[in-house]
Amino acid sequence: MARLADYFMVVGYDPEKTGSGEGLGKIIQRFPLKDLDDTPFPQGIELFCQPGGWHLSRERKQPTFFVVVLTDINSERHYCSCLTFYEAEINLQGTRETEGEEDSGLIQPAEVFAPKSLVLVSRLDYPEIFRACLGLVYTVYVDNLNVSLESLIANLCSCFVPAAGGSQKLFSLGAGDRQLIQTPLHDSLPVTGTSVTLLFQQLGIQNVLSLFCAVLTENKVLFHSASYQRLSDACRALESLMYPLKYSYPYIPILPAQLLEVLSSPTPFIIGVHSVFHKDIHELLDVIIADLDGGTVKVPECIHLSQLPEPLLYQTQTALSLVLHPDLETADYAFPPPRSAVSHSKMLDKEVRAVFLRLFAQLFQGYRSCLQLIRIHSEPVINFHKLVAFEVERIKSEESHSSKMLKHVRELAEQLFKNENPNPHMAFQKVPRPTEGSHLRVHVLPFPKVNEAQVQDLIQEGLAKNQSVPPATRIERKCVVPAGPPVVSIIEKSSTVFNSAQRLEVVRNCISSIFENKILETEKTLPAALRALKGKAARLCLTQELSLHVQQNRAILDHQQFDYIIRMMNCTLQDCSTSEEYNIAAALLPLTTAFYRKLAPGVSQFAYTCVQDHPIWANQQFWETTFYTEVQNQIRSLYLSAKEDNHPQHLKQKEKTSEGQAQEKTAMDLAAEQLHLWPTLSKETQQQLVQSEESMVFSQAIHFANLMVYLLVPLDTSKNKLLRTTAAGDWESGSNSVVTNSIAGSVAESYDTESGFEDSENNDIANAVVRFITRFVDKVCTESGVTQDHIRSLHCMIPGIVAMHIETLEAVHRESRRLPPIQKPKILRPALLPGEEFVCEGLRVLLDPDGREEATGGLLGGPHILPAEGALFLTTYRVIFKGTPHDQLVGEQTVIRSFPIASITKEKKITIQNQLQQSMQEGLQVTSASFQLMKVAFDEEVSPEVVEMFKKQLMKFRYPQSIFSTFAFAAGQTAPQIILPKQKEKNTSFRTLSKTIVKGAKRAGKMTIGRQYLLKKKTGTIVEERANRPGCNEEDDISVSDDNEMHPGGTLKASEKSTMEQLVERACFRDYQRLGLGTISSSSSRSKTEHFRITALNRMYSLCRSYPGLLVVPQSVPDSSLPRVARCYRHNRLPVVCWKNPKTSTLLLRAGGFHGKGVVGLFKSQNAQTSAPTSLESSSSIEQEKYLQALLNAISVHCKMNGNNTLTVRPTIALSPGMWASLRSSSRFISTQMPFLDVGARLAGKDGSPSCTSRSAYFQNQLLKHQAALYIFGEKSQLKGFKLDFALNCEFVPVEFSDIRQVKASFKKLMNACVPSSVPADSEITFLKALGESDWFPQLLRMMQLGVVISELLENGSSVLICLEDGWDITTQVVALVQLLTDPFYRTLEGFRMVVEKEWLSFGHKFSQRSNLTLNCQGSGFAPVFLQFLDCVHQIHNQYPTEFEFNQYYLKFLAFHYVSNRFKTFLLDSDYERLEHGTLFEDKGEKHGKKGICLWDCIDKIHKRSPVFFNYLYAPAETEALRPNVNMSSLKKWDYYTEETLSTGPSYDWDMVTSKCSALDDCDQVDVSPSQSKRKIVWPCYDNINRVQPDAITSLLNEIERLENKLNQSPERWQPLWEKVKVNVKEDNRHDNHQRHPSGSSAIMTANLHSYQKRSLLHLPDSGLGEEHSSNPSPSNGVERRVTTLYNQFTSKNDENRSFEGTLYKRGALLKGWKPRWFVLDVTKHQLRYYDSVEDACCKGHIDLAEVETVIPASPTIGAPKHASDKAFFDLKTSKRVYNFCAQDAHSAQQWMDRIQSCISDA
Repeated sequence: MARLADYFMVVGYDPEKTGSGEGLGKIIQRFPLKDLDDTPFPQGIELFCQPGGWHLSRERKQPTFFVVVLTDINSERHYCSCLTFYEAEINLQGTRETEGEEDSGLIQPAEVFAPKSLVLVSRLDYPEIFRACLGLVYTVYVDNLNVSLESLIANLCSCFVPAAGGSQKLFSLGAGDRQLIQTPLHDSLPVTGTSVTLLFQQLGIQNVLSLFCAVLTENKVLFHSASYQRLSDACRALESLMYPLKYSYPYIPILPAQLLEVLSSPTPFIIGVHSVFHKDIHELLDVIIADLDGGTVKVPECIHLSQLPEPLLYQTQTALSLVLHPDLETADYAFPPPRSAVSHSKMLDKEVRAVFLRLFAQLFQGYRSCLQLIRIHSEPVINFHKLVAFEVERIKSEESHSSKMLKHVRELAEQLFKNENPNPHMAFQKVPRPTEGSHLRVHVLPFPKVNEAQVQDLIQEGLAKNQSVPPATRIERKCVVPAGPPVVSIIEKSSTVFNSAQRLEVVRNCISSIFENKILETEKTLPAALRALKGKAARLCLTQELSLHVQQNRAILDHQQFDYIIRMMNCTLQDCSTSEEYNIAAALLPLTTAFYRKLAPGVSQFAYTCVQDHPIWANQQFWETTFYTEVQNQIRSLYLSAKEDNHPQHLKQKEKTSEGQAQEKTAMDLAAEQLHLWPTLSKETQQQLVQSEESMVFSQAIHFANLMVYLLVPLDTSKNKLLRTTAAGDWESGSNSVVTNSIAGSVAESYDTESGFEDSENNDIANAVVRFITRFVDKVCTESGVTQDHIRSLHCMIPGIVAMHIETLEAVHRESRRLPPIQKPKILRPALLPGEEFVCEGLRVLLDPDGREEATGGLLGGPHILPAEGALFLTTYRVIFKGTPHDQLVGEQTVIRSFPIASITKEKKITIQNQLQQSMQEGLQVTSASFQLMKVAFDEEVSPEVVEMFKKQLMKFRYPQSIFSTFAFAAGQTAPQIILPKQKEKNTSFRTLSKTIVKGAKRAGKMTIGRQYLLKKKTGTIVEERANRPGCNEEDDISVSDDNEMHPGGTLKASEKSTMEQLVERACFRDYQRLGLGTISSSSSRSKTEHFRITALNRMYSLCRSYPGLLVVPQSVPDSSLPRVARCYRHNRLPVVCWKNPKTSTLLLRAGGFHGKGVVGLFKSQNAQTSAPTSLESSSSIEQEKYLQALLNAISVHCKMNGNNTLTVRPTIALSPGMWASLRSSSRFISTQMPFLDVGARLAGKDGSPSCTSRSAYFQNQLLKHQAALYIFGEKSQLKGFKLDFALNCEFVPVEFSDIRQVKASFKKLMNACVPSSVPADSEITFLKALGESDWFPQLLRMMQLGVVISELLENGSSVLICLEDGWDITTQVVALVQLLTDPFYRTLEGFRMVVEKEWLSFGHKFSQRSNLTLNCQGSGFAPVFLQFLDCVHQIHNQYPTEFEFNQYYLKFLAFHYVSNRFKTFLLDSDYERLEHGTLFEDKGEKHGKKGICLWDCIDKIHKRSPVFFNYLYAPAETEALRPNVNMSSLKKWDYYTEETLSTGPSYDWDMVTSKCSALDDCDQVDVSPSQSKRKIVWPCYDNINRVQPDAITSLLNEIERLENKLNQSPERWQPLWEKVKVNVKEDNRHDNHQRHPSGSSAIMTANLHSYQKRSLLHLPDSGLGEEHSSNPSPSNGVERRVTTLYNQFTSKNDENRSFEGTLYKRGALLKGWKPRWFVLDVTKHQLRYYDSVEDACCKGHIDLAEVETVIPASPTIGAPKHASDKAFFDLKTSKRVYNFCAQDAHSAQQWMDRIQSCISDA
């Protein structure tokens, strides 16, 4: 029986103590007067009676009731029920009242009221009973009932009720009341009434679940509400949901105002506060706040709430919604059932709790399999050791059936309901209530003072009565909890390696072959076995197999066996760091001390010395878990054997039975039995049991201390990798409990500190190990109750054990070093390129597989080429790995992976899991911009010093001191004999002594220094003084050329002739000549005046350092004003012409971005023609305006002058809607009714020509009206300064583009996608996803869109000026791309070279800086601007395979070598720097050796030798510009990024090596020679697929060459042969054309591949020439004569009027060669047309006969066809120019002249 009420109190307002504006309460009376023995009196109860503070009131308020929960020091809860009412406060009314009495003699009603509380304190939780009892006391007082309060209170305090068990108790306080107490059946189950339902109604399912998880994960939870009772209910409900778990943190359902600072305490809590204080609580950072009235839960950002694990979360949510919203299921029914009755709220409450009970049942099912029993006597010690996520085994099968589940929930709810209400027919309760409105009565006397003595006596009486009742103590029923199914880990499922029985078989076979000494068998199966060991089952299998061999006494191994076993152990331990893997490491522990080999007499090496490199040995938690497991087993065997001894039997049988019992009885069952027996045992026996258990734990501790010494003290005590690398925190944090009386604490100073004085290294290691072990011993022994004496003795033993062990290891270490090394594969030396030398001898390494799967046989299957054993070499040019695959089954392949040193983008030290030795080793990871990655682990024999040396050398060659140290120059020279001047940082320019002289002279100010140029022939440097300041606007110290020095008519000084001669040879000038962009001298051979001229003002690079020497500028601008114009542009890069469209005569210009100050005044003046300079504007800005005006004038005149005015007559405009939107055009276009000229639609995939609707016609008209003569493409930021004038025929187009930072970042991501360093842990991140996230393709897309837009503008008669960023990155990309799209010449081998030399090299793209080739830009990151351009070309090549003379391999070749430093071509940042370093011009007299090799010469050589770069689909169509499809879906990944050839390394280096140098064909020949079969196995990523792919042309040309050799003819070169085949086919064609259907035969793939342009039908390999064929210079791709007839469905040209036709050689424009063309004289159209060949359907050009003035015989000129006779030449002079022709012979020349003459005269 329990006391119903412990204390009764009356608490009132204390008028004496008014604190800081706050009233205080005081206890007026309390009963019983003395504290009870078993229940302390609750302190501070006055605070809780008025949680909002004691405040006086102006009116009488309703009485209130709530229950406060207090927790005492013994964590017992006390339920304090408070009934509060208000009564007149006499002390405060007094003065007023006395005045009133004097006045009228009437008593005034009170105006101020004070609260008073009746408080009942109990340990029982019956809120409703307490409400009734206190209510009764209040009623008696307020209604003046005829009952003494004393007896009421005495009855309350002396009433006893049963604690639990479901019985009912009727009692009465003696005021006409009858009350019934219903006890719950089980007091352990929480009683909730309806509070849980209420909580869900207030907050909703999701919020309550969040709070539930918050409480379980020990977060702070705070409720606030305007009702105190609601706060108590919510806290009670939340706590009850946790059942069966108990909440042991602060639990304060109602917190008083004075104690609010409790909320900032660091412990978790559940607290409720009144909403009045919500302002104060919102500043709390780490508290989850639930607003009961508003229904919200606020989780702070800093808290990460972990939710329930997945299947459970969903099931719980579903179950809750079914229970709380039963009509949810039927809501969609067509005929919903009559409204399904919601259970009444008390029942609903239990159903919700049933759902949570089921949840815990699922969570805890089988938890006993995680308990470890450490001690049984004298009291049990249990350790919980599994730290894994439990897998939820679905409770039976009801999950799928919600009805079944609901049924179970209801059953459970019934039980819970029955617990609270065991007797459904409840006796009638009768408690008098106060009359309505009694609290408002005016004259109510204050609560009377109760006679304390009387109450005490009455209480004593009552107690005496009750003492006769025996206390009903419940007998504690003891039972054994069933173990339940064992817990299975969720994590196991995610393991990627599938362990089939076959794999386990592989492991078993491998082990048995090791022990049977079958070395060859072992070698074959070992790699497969090691791979299988990635799976858990295989690891367990290994430990079982090995322990079997130990039992068979096969623990002594020879060296080879020892090595294999160690490797397998290491592989097994590799991933044992997760807690679920502890059991595997634990199983290996005894094996490491069992296997050993004999090194010398008396010296044995055990396996543990070789498996120490794993972090698991330094993990304290692992040791604890293993120790406890071991102790539990020992305890079990201790009690099992004790039983056995009671009935001894024959030994064998004993073994059997013990095994049988072992299966039946777990340690827990044994413990239960023992505890059951314990009281029956005698004292001695008990003592004995306790002792035997204790000594057993102690002996285990000693055993483990020894094991730890073995595994933690390294074999070579000079290296202690393990303990140093583990952070101290890791050891301590290893376990959950805290070490109590720690002796180790004294030694616990940081084990990491190395004392550098007297302590030797060994000592340091010994100390670290001793500390680690002492900590462990301390913890486990204290936890498992070992006596202090034992612990002390163990402490004393440990240092001795360590010291002895170190001593024994010294001998082992000494002997093990004498062992003959295991036979390692021979180091293969790689073949070197000419001029390449070794810098570092090969370091033995293992090439580890990286994130690319092909070489490891990944998902595609195939051989395991990696890991490979071999050596790492460093040469003057490359980093090379050469070795053989480790997997024996792959065969004798060599593996080569290499890349140029110059392309390294990142190099870092890593620790690699050596796949072969299965140990951790130092490694190196080097990434290269040629999309290659090398991840190597160094062999033990490679010392760290050697590795450091290697890295230093690597860095030295990566960032050479000067460009002459790069491989391009250093190749083949011992050391470049170049005296390098002292360099200033960030400045690679050469300085001379003149610097000081000039400074002195300037200071004196007496002399001006003339301009003298000393050109040194030998080094080619210009000795010239200049100030290399970063700004572009300052004048140089010495201006390098006079303003008037070089006018078009001026003569050149002798000293500059050589420079000019050399400049004229540059690509720039040759291209200007080809395009007819003006001349240098004024004596022009052309008839009309020029509008542009070539200025040599920049020949000494004084105008702009990063521009070429010769520039094309408007004729009308004098040289003198150019420097001033240049100042308005970044880096002085003023607008110059770089290309002219031969058809429309539109111009493409390029410049750097504007400088801010120039832009403002650019177009300010209203009329640019007569712009008068205002005083504000600077002179340079005016010059800039004039310059732009001159450009505009020249452009428009130029267009008009060139034949028909292109601005009015023009082909259909292909600018379809969407374009300008993509370029953010300025307002002039947008102002028309529709959005204008927009490339979007085209970009979305519609083809070039617009739909012929009225709409497109409308656009065309609009464009005709509005098209500007010049479009300036600039940056958005420059738009502000432009005030465009309609008189100016010019338009500014703002462009958005990626800046260099974005390019760098995107390239980094692209590299990570294409060459990942490891397989991504997240299987979601696929290659394509990573590629998509790199942002590489959007950048290409933007560039191509810009290129297409600009090329269309040029085609349509507008000129374009591009001035983006500094004018050398995106500008260069776009300008080059536009030329490539628009001019077919640039799509030939010669033309592509021209565009790269002109736009990229001469116009100063910073190759060195962008590719990080110099020390200055070391940290700036790699920006592959040129690579992006090549990728764009590759994209266009994909769409137009027939338009390019070069193939894709050519592009890859350039992409590889522009970063390789193999050639000098891409070395410096501008022509100026190249001139300075003397590499700009070739000096004819000198050998290439010193001057470095030029990439283009090399390409020419290779091209002559074999058609590696030739595209056999080349058949250019006479189209307008190319219009590639520009949208995301048409971009393809370039295989350059992902392909590799492990057989030879990148092929881009070997194509240059002629057959003599090539050591590679030997390898290829070796493979083929033994068996003469033609078949060859091709492996991805190993073989060069392009080489081994068969193709018809190569084999046919090989056949021809073989036959030529048979006939003893010298084989012809491939190009002449190819041309000949083409010509022969043409001849045939012409003969056949008349006899049969026109589509009969044709030239080779020429005219009509046009229809296949979007997707090539026939993919010939990139490089036709394999190394096998490189011995002969003959072609390797040829064609049989009729091989391509199928491509020739072209229309015959017989329908045209051809009065005369034939082949003539025509000479191109100035400085161009003679080309054979097919000419047709058309009398009807009165023109002479010419075609590339006889089949060509599209005319290449025509000469109007109306313009021909004369046709006369001529004399041969240079470069004419060799076979031609002198009489075969004739000239055709038109009004524009002179054409030079050469016929087949003199006769046909005469014929042509006569025909043309007759046509002219007819006209």
